[in-house]
Amino acid sequence: MTASLRLRRLGATALATFGVATLTLTGSAVAADRPASWTGTWSTAVTGAATPPMPQTVFENQTLRQIVHNSIAVRSLRERLSNEYGTEPLVIGEARVARSAGGAQLLAGTDRRLTFGGRSSFSVPPGAPALSDPVTLPVPALSDLVVSIHLPQRTAAATVHGSAFQTNYLAAGNVTRSPALTGATTMTSWHFLSGVSVATAPRAASVVAFGDSITDGAITTVDANHRWPDFLARRLQGQSSLRHLGVLNKGIGGNRLLYDGNTRPDPVFGGLGPLFGDSALSRFDRDVLAQPGARAVIVLLGINDIGQPTSIAPPSEAVTVNELIAGYRQLIARAHERGLRIIGATMTPFQDTTIAGYYSAENEAKRAAVNRWIRTSGEYDGVIDFDRAVRDPAQPLRILARYDSGDHLHPNDAGMQAMADAIPLRLLQVTGDRVAAQ
Repeated sequence: MTASLRLRRLGATALATFGVATLTLTGSAVAADRPASWTGTWSTAVTGAATPPMPQTVFENQTLRQIVHNSIAVRSLRERLSNEYGTEPLVIGEARVARSAGGAQLLAGTDRRLTFGGRSSFSVPPGAPALSDPVTLPVPALSDLVVSIHLPQRTAAATVHGSAFQTNYLAAGNVTRSPALTGATTMTSWHFLSGVSVATAPRAASVVAFGDSITDGAITTVDANHRWPDFLARRLQGQSSLRHLGVLNKGIGGNRLLYDGNTRPDPVFGGLGPLFGDSALSRFDRDVLAQPGARAVIVLLGINDIGQPTSIAPPSEAVTVNELIAGYRQLIARAHERGLRIIGATMTPFQDTTIAGYYSAENEAKRAAVNRWIRTSGEYDGVIDFDRAVRDPAQPLRILARYDSGDHLHPNDAGMQAMADAIPLRLLQVTGDRVAAQ
């Protein structure tokens, strides 16, 4: 018997003696008992809550019932809660999920209890998320889920997505099991809820829409799911070869590439800074790289870096074109390091926007220079020309009137659809195992 063979046998004997299980690895996957693959079907980007002079939202012995719109079909799902901006433990008395029968009403026979580590009542530490145990609940693509969370003790709304463009509900006591809510108040924010993932076949994948208010959905019709990522999800579901792609919206109103949310202290804008979120460079790992099944990301960012420092942010945060390009290059490098395709989108027009101080000839020159780099540099894996999709051909520095929400910055519902229709679907030919070859 050779020395190497004796060592291998001795090692096996020692492992057996101490009860250590051995696994055979093939490539990067465990050969036996491979766990289910998980892919995001819905997501939102969380931020810190607003600060004074805006009033702080506080819950106490109340049920939050929140509505989310899934992008791909579900048979088994997991919910992700977030206390990532909290400074105190987030105590959950009970959490449940169901299909919606319209608004806050639960579809009969679909209500399911959510557990976290086997517990239906639990606490999420400050700064942490919590991922639920899997629950079986068949749900068609492009339909609404209802997530009910009971908050039994006084709880500050520290972790939030401020602009949901979705009606959500708040009712007294623990009414998580109630088929309908009576006397509930409404809000258009999501609290403590950041994602839904689904058990899928290995080829499934998700596409992350990473951006600011235009990706977030401002100023679209509430409850209509008319954000451009929603229209993209509808397009994908219309293609049999692309129905396995989830779309995750990681847009935040007011978000910037290089700077965290930071607004001048005045009665109008003074409390909005935290709601604008951490900079895209800061949140990229959490909001893109860590998303379940993420294989591609579409980046639409930069207009707030250009416009805010001459409007609502400190002038000291003004940026140059080269600084923006350096920021995009960081996103590209970090995406490629993890094997994600990264697609750059051109910034849309904003001449004569009603936001005071936002537009200027100098700011427009920055937008034009960045858009030229996005189109011609070849550094992104693909380009989506949102600028061309919504601009007025006769006045290319302005949004076409039929696509204008009225503030000359944000596209309306029709403009959002035009943006989604402008996305070459060939750029999104991705699978759960790898980015498909072009």
